[in-house]
Amino acid sequence: MKLRTFSQLLLSAFVVLSLASSCVKEGPMGPAGADGEDGADGADGSVTCLDCHSGTNMAQKNAEFVMSEHSVGAIAVEYAGGRASCARCHSHEGFVQFATLGSVAGDITNPSAWKCSTCHGLHSTFEATDYALRMKDPVVPIAAANGVMDMGGNNNLCATCHQSRSAEPGTEKPGETYTLGARTYPHYSAQSNILYGNGFGEIPGSVAYPAKGSSPHFSQASCIGCHMAPFTKEKAFTSTAMVSRGGHSYIPSVSACNACHDGADVTDYNYGGIQSDTHAKLDLLRDKLLALGVITETTVDGEVSYSPKAGVTVPMVQAQAVYNYFGIKYDRSYGVHNPKYVKALLTNTLEALNE
Repeated sequence: MKLRTFSQLLLSAFVVLSLASSCVKEGPMGPAGADGEDGADGADGSVTCLDCHSGTNMAQKNAEFVMSEHSVGAIAVEYAGGRASCARCHSHEGFVQFATLGSVAGDITNPSAWKCSTCHGLHSTFEATDYALRMKDPVVPIAAANGVMDMGGNNNLCATCHQSRSAEPGTEKPGETYTLGARTYPHYSAQSNILYGNGFGEIPGSVAYPAKGSSPHFSQASCIGCHMAPFTKEKAFTSTAMVSRGGHSYIPSVSACNACHDGADVTDYNYGGIQSDTHAKLDLLRDKLLALGVITETTVDGEVSYSPKAGVTVPMVQAQAVYNYFGIKYDRSYGVHNPKYVKALLTNTLEALNE
């Protein structure tokens, strides 16, 4: 009997397997199976991106935006755009960093003015309602004593910058006296505090202060509703010329005023004489503060300006009066944002100084 080699065994196995496979044949095709159920239709396609990003729409928004003070580099950048303490509102880079990180990490090397991507960040849903604003949560004020302010959704982005940077004297340093600083005022644009009715020197007097958030321009209108109404041409206030307002120019639209004021045919912002009354009371308050020696008057190239008299220690009510005067003046709506609150502030402040 001979022993087979390993290679012979492998060859034999291969031959057996080859013969076995050559004998397998495919049978006839069976009957066709039943059709499956139709699936649900998919969602219709869309061109949502073009709601905003069409050439016509973007060109229109840019044309509106160049009318806005937000697009002016001199305001945003030259004065304070690079300083870490100011950049969150005075430059594009600072605002984006604050919106992303919650703070500005340091001075901005090459700051620039605001642009589309300052307010509008990355999209979140890519649907028509996705405006992709960087911030819309309730605002935690810089002057913490003022409490959280919820201006309502997208309006909170405006309030992020348009708010007081310092608490009023009676809240900041309670006491009978207060030493004035060069900036004893809220800052230049504390519109959200006026609108919400919060954070000014609420000196007691004959006029009651309205509840917080009760101004019609807060509860019924909004920052966006008034300042970003549809872009349109309207009659100028002092001539027959036509001017453009609304949209991304942020210039308040008189058409928006009439839409809320039941067809009252508002022709300017001085509805019901609120601006005239505020101007008159501010002038009285200014003259009183000058007479008390707590503010100073300066004239440069024919332009008169006023500032707190830094370093002077005054009774608390006078310090609050200084704060209220400059805060209402720098709000620049002259009472329109919150007529009842501004009237109470000015009336009660004047009464207190005249005692």
